[in-house]
Amino acid sequence: MTKKNSQPLRDNFDRNLTDLRISLTDQCNFRCSYCMPKEIFGKDYQFLSKKELLSFEEIKLLSNAFVNLGVEKLRLTGGEPLLRKNIPELIHDLKKFKTLKGENVEVTLTTNGFLLQQFTSSLKKSGLDRVTISLDALDENIFRRMIDRKYSPKIVLSGIDAAINEGLAVKVNMVVKKGVNHNQIIPMADYFRTRNIQLRFIEFMDVGNSNQWDSKHVLPSGEIVKLLNRKFGVAEVGRKTASEVAEVWSYSGGGTFGTISSVSKPFCKNCSRARLSSDGLLYTCLFSSSGYDLKKHIRGKSCSQSDREFIETKRSHVENIIKQIWEGRTDRYSEQRLTDKTNTHERKIEMSYIGG
Repeated sequence: MTKKNSQPLRDNFDRNLTDLRISLTDQCNFRCSYCMPKEIFGKDYQFLSKKELLSFEEIKLLSNAFVNLGVEKLRLTGGEPLLRKNIPELIHDLKKFKTLKGENVEVTLTTNGFLLQQFTSSLKKSGLDRVTISLDALDENIFRRMIDRKYSPKIVLSGIDAAINEGLAVKVNMVVKKGVNHNQIIPMADYFRTRNIQLRFIEFMDVGNSNQWDSKHVLPSGEIVKLLNRKFGVAEVGRKTASEVAEVWSYSGGGTFGTISSVSKPFCKNCSRARLSSDGLLYTCLFSSSGYDLKKHIRGKSCSQSDREFIETKRSHVENIIKQIWEGRTDRYSEQRLTDKTNTHERKIEMSYIGG
């Protein structure tokens, strides 16, 4: 058996590796302007082929390697992860891994919620720890403008209700784009506050090259908090751990919400997250321009449960590679955004490919 590290990995800025985001597919049934605008991702866009995607066995092998190196949380993302078949089976297998502390690894799923209702029962049975749903508006016209599809938010809300009724832990993410959906902040806050579901407000980020990002469309989290304080009264709770992306706030009448401020208040100094693309590239930052190909180190022979020696050898090899990559990590894009003008034209990986 591969021997686990006794301590989590640390990079050049003393940041632990404890969180892995795994993109299961680069495809999605929405065309959100901030992630996958249809002008770029149209009917002729060439998505990854099935052969190019990591198989579930490869995902499990890589996940096991990351857990052996200190990862405690596996976040399944996309694209839209529920477009890929047999996700509950994958989750069930991932839940078997133990962290360095001897605890079950935490597995969560981020989805746009469109297909959620039909999967809630199987997701609950799989052992999924939490589902996070992306929802940017309750108003149908604004919702359609944000996702660029003629769907109703009622479909997503029904999925959320089904998840709650099934006993799944739920959080909701709202990307706030000033001038587009900022007038949905209060309605969204009120809706989820009364249901005791934590809503997290995310600043519009300059991820990728296709989302027409402009700082004038960013509503700083501080302004969102002021708005909610005037309406409901709020108090700061803070972060559960230093590496958490969301600052948590409480409403005076009960319930909490979060703010994710990667533009106005970057949190690079405590970032503990790595990202694995659906075709097996490792990225150490959401704003990366290139990744490290891990797939080539594990593909080439059938990765089956029966071939234990092969699995152990490949996993040990890829653990050493991951260790070298993380320990050499120096990126802190969000902190450098406003001061470093030298890389303003460097192409960044699209969010739909790397996972949010």
